[in-house]
Amino acid sequence: MAKISKKTLTKSFHHWYYGNLTCFSQEHMQTFGYLASMLPIVEELYDKKEDQARSMHTYTAFFNTEPQLGALVVGITAGLEEARANGAEEVNDETINGLRAGLMGPVAGIGDSLIVGTLIPIILGIALGLSNGGSPLGAIFYIVVWNLLAYLGMRFAYFKGYELGDKAVEFLVGPQGQAIRKSISIIGGMVIGAVAATWVPVKTAFELKNAKGEAFLKLQDQLDGVYPGLLTAAFIVLCWWLMAKKNLSPIKVMLLLVVIAFVGVLVGFFNPGLKY
Repeated sequence: MAKISKKTLTKSFHHWYYGNLTCFSQEHMQTFGYLASMLPIVEELYDKKEDQARSMHTYTAFFNTEPQLGALVVGITAGLEEARANGAEEVNDETINGLRAGLMGPVAGIGDSLIVGTLIPIILGIALGLSNGGSPLGAIFYIVVWNLLAYLGMRFAYFKGYELGDKAVEFLVGPQGQAIRKSISIIGGMVIGAVAATWVPVKTAFELKNAKGEAFLKLQDQLDGVYPGLLTAAFIVLCWWLMAKKNLSPIKVMLLLVVIAFVGVLVGFFNPGLKY
């Protein structure tokens, strides 16, 4: 009975960890990274070159998902490949690629919300706080913590996927998986809002003065009395709308913000010397 060794599983995981975006392109996305991760598995399970070639051909199909949580899918297919090598008739190219295609979306949904939308903003928020005054501690904190969490989390997902096999599919695409994706999306939105409110303060210097030159109305004070952070929220929503609805690239949005800031300073709406 063919059995994948712990050493080979670890090698396969490292191939995915370091190379999940290998030869990344719009046509193939993570396909070649997937091929690289499955190569040690196939080489250990099959002695004949033709059997190795047949199995590797299975993983030439298009693949793209969130790379950190996507390690779970690689682990699952490693277990399925082991079952196929041991003569499981129900496991074939169609089964494996059907499972991969079916898991890409749910895993991406959970991974993007959990990692990109929640975990990374939290770590960045802490790192920014540690970077006050130009301290390098924030950058060091982010590099160390992110790499540790990414490595250990991906390793856990890979080996858990290998252990669970196709049992993980029902959990990820079933009602429980849908509830998890919805919950994480809500938490991710809250985290993004909190980070934006803390680190993206937008304030106005606009004020009305009387004949003596004394300010009798400061717009920022009025806004803070009604809705603190209103301008920040407006700018965040504007950026989201431009990128999500108008398909503008982040670079174009940043250039637009520079123009808005420049014009705002010229007309007196923003104060270039205002300390936040």
